[in-house]
Amino acid sequence: MMPVLILAAGASTRMGGTDKLLLEVDGEALVRRQARIALAVSDDVRIALPPRPHPRYDVVADLPVRTIEVAQAAEGMNASLRTLFGTLEPGVTRAMLLLGDLPDLTEDDLRAVIDASVAHPDALIWRAATTDGTGGHPMIFAAPLFAAFQDLVGDGGGQSVVARAGDAVHLVRLDDDRARNDLDTPEDWAAWRAARASKT
Repeated sequence: MMPVLILAAGASTRMGGTDKLLLEVDGEALVRRQARIALAVSDDVRIALPPRPHPRYDVVADLPVRTIEVAQAAEGMNASLRTLFGTLEPGVTRAMLLLGDLPDLTEDDLRAVIDASVAHPDALIWRAATTDGTGGHPMIFAAPLFAAFQDLVGDGGGQSVVARAGDAVHLVRLDDDRARNDLDTPEDWAAWRAARASKT
């Protein structure tokens, strides 16, 4: 089964003291929701979390996931990427990377990217995108790219790894902006909740 690696060790620095990954989406903490949809497509889910003790551990404690403590989480996203990809065992051929703060993604979205990786085996990256083709998440990386994550430092994310793949990136268009609609500020959350309420 393909591992799903969830980035959830960030400090929510733009939330004014609120932990965005503990905010509820449809009655459950966002980080738990992301773990749950990941478990719907894989029995190997690994979540990067800040150093213990931290309440994010509590909200996923009863789920069959591996919590991966990121000792250098304060460095930024790349510490989590190094740590998560460093847990992959020899023989793993592909791994999905899922952001912890994309509340509109569904199990079907994850399956669509997985299906694309099977249907288009010559790619190195299979990447969810918006309806207009802008790349987002989740992303599946092939094993030849795993080692490149160990070279990342700071908070820049994995764009340099994506660049290494060149044209070997297969985009999977999802409806609307689900692949990129991350919520980083209280204003983002308020606007998102208002938009959802207007559709009900």
